[in-house]
Amino acid sequence: MSWEKGIDINNVSTIICGSRIFLGVGAIAKMDFIAEQLKARGVNSVLVMTGKAAYATTGAWDYVTKALDSQKIKYTLYNKVQPNPETQQVDEAVKIGRDAGAKAVIAIGGGSPIDAGKSAAILLEYPNKTCQELYEMEFPAERAVPIIAINLTHGTGTEANRFAVVTIPEKDYKPAIAYDCIYPLFSIDDPALMTGLPVNQTRYVTVDAVNHVIEAVSTVLNNPLSV
Repeated sequence: MSWEKGIDINNVSTIICGSRIFLGVGAIAKMDFIAEQLKARGVNSVLVMTGKAAYATTGAWDYVTKALDSQKIKYTLYNKVQPNPETQQVDEAVKIGRDAGAKAVIAIGGGSPIDAGKSAAILLEYPNKTCQELYEMEFPAERAVPIIAINLTHGTGTEANRFAVVTIPEKDYKPAIAYDCIYPLFSIDDPALMTGLPVNQTRYVTVDAVNHVIEAVSTVLNNPLSV
């Protein structure tokens, strides 16, 4: 364990911070600023990816739609992302996004919607590729449309990193990808939104967060920041 053997000061670590994160109660109000930034980038249509309920019950959806409407940005909602999303769900969402001319992705929820959203953001830049091809590493993903991550749990971390996980059900395989292009452009971590989650879900994501902290400290790949 790292706390028993100390830190190897000669180990050179790489720490990448690729996202701008708004953290704190009321951070969801930054959607107004984010919508302005998207409009300035020429984004006039977005694909919103989320699960079936939390995006609405937490109040996040009201802020998102108001901000997008104020900038006259069209939005297409895909609210079928399940826990441990599968490749066909991502492909279905991407088709809807392409048909709507989406130039960015807004992912609302925990790790599953955000990971699915990251995957869709890549595929919107690669119109001839599928999600299964992406996760079987059949092509290098060097581009993605801008990603906005609105985190509704406290056990993920995907809103601040370059990783995503999606299941290939035909192969009973749950691989991960890691590409710099899927760092979210902006992320929102607003604790007030999480108070709208069911009690049991709050318990589950809390355990998940504790597990992630333990992993970060105890892994052989730890660095001074994680310790």
